Amino acid sequence: MASDGSVTRIYGRSMLISDRSSVRVPFVDLAPVHQVLKDGILRDIAALIDDGAFINGPQVRAFEEQFAAYCGTRHAVGVSSGLDALRLALLAAGCSPGDEVVVPANTFIATLESVTQAGATPVLVDVSERDYNLDVDAVEEAIGRRTRFLLPVHLYGQMADMHALRELAAAYSLTIIEDACQAHGATRDGMRAGSAGRAAAFSFYPGKNLGAMGDGGALVTDDDQIASVARALREHGQRHKHVHELVGYTARLDTIQAIVLAHKLPLLDGWNAQRVQIAETYCRELRGIGDLILPPVAPASTSAWHLFVVRTGDPGGLAAFLSARGVSTARHYPNPSHLTAAYAWLGHPRGAFPVTEALAAQLLSLPIFPGMGDREISAVVERLREYFAGE
Repeated sequence: MASDGSVTRIYGRSMLISDRSSVRVPFVDLAPVHQVLKDGILRDIAALIDDGAFINGPQVRAFEEQFAAYCGTRHAVGVSSGLDALRLALLAAGCSPGDEVVVPANTFIATLESVTQAGATPVLVDVSERDYNLDVDAVEEAIGRRTRFLLPVHLYGQMADMHALRELAAAYSLTIIEDACQAHGATRDGMRAGSAGRAAAFSFYPGKNLGAMGDGGALVTDDDQIASVARALREHGQRHKHVHELVGYTARLDTIQAIVLAHKLPLLDGWNAQRVQIAETYCRELRGIGDLILPPVAPASTSAWHLFVVRTGDPGGLAAFLSARGVSTARHYPNPSHLTAAYAWLGHPRGAFPVTEALAAQLLSLPIFPGMGDREISAVVERLREYFAGE
């Protein structure tokens, strides 16, 4: 029997060896990933310093081509954040004042911000217990005469039910823009995140599955016109220098970030595979522990496992217990967007979206990241067991 906290099999059943040592587990640790890539990245940045192409350098275009190929799309447009990618995707697809955009109530607030910054109105819909993403039946009920877009979010790394949403979009002549900011590499029903709508947005915030060393994002699409307009919008509305066809933004992907992302992209699938293994271990070892409800996984879905979220009656108390014993956690998202001051004007009272509000009150995110060792996984599981055992 191994004695290093690794996963061991006894009589065909896996179990984690108890490790009560003082193992500290961060919520995310980027150091193992960056250490492997450090020399190559520094070498390319040193060459960039000599070259001086800090904005729109050839490395940006090279990464765009690589990322488009990864997503299975014709185009990728590098931008400065996931929010920029969402906003520019909506604008390039023709979103305008007076339009309504259906979005899930359970999401990071940037999803709503992209809609209002594009001049449209977000129409919030509750999420399903089946996958914590848009409830397709509720979406159909929310479609009105001004609805022009569906903006599904592949939350926590699991794709929404794009097959059903595409059928709805076709029936009501709606455009789908995917918020894939947490779903790099996820698949469902044979579709890859980023390729199931007219356009999609990704975030390269450092903690994402594919993260930069700063902010960054990308819009991906098969639509030549959307790509062309998005490229103009990110660069002050110009396709050619000093020829400003549109009112645009400063929303470019820096060359340094493109260099970092190009080094990381070939390793993304391997990192995602590590996340899957960690998630599978959690699901196996935490099943039936206390009042924990483990994250659902939809049929024919391969989650990117950006987050591993569990539900419990007192996530704050559990988080404090774990923190005192060296395990870091996070809450995603304890304040639903419709109950924030920023979006109070939408007029949704408490209780309007019961599943979203239950998730906000009950969810706790456990550590999950590439390079997370068996001893760290074991420590998380052991301390959760201690909490529910009253130790």
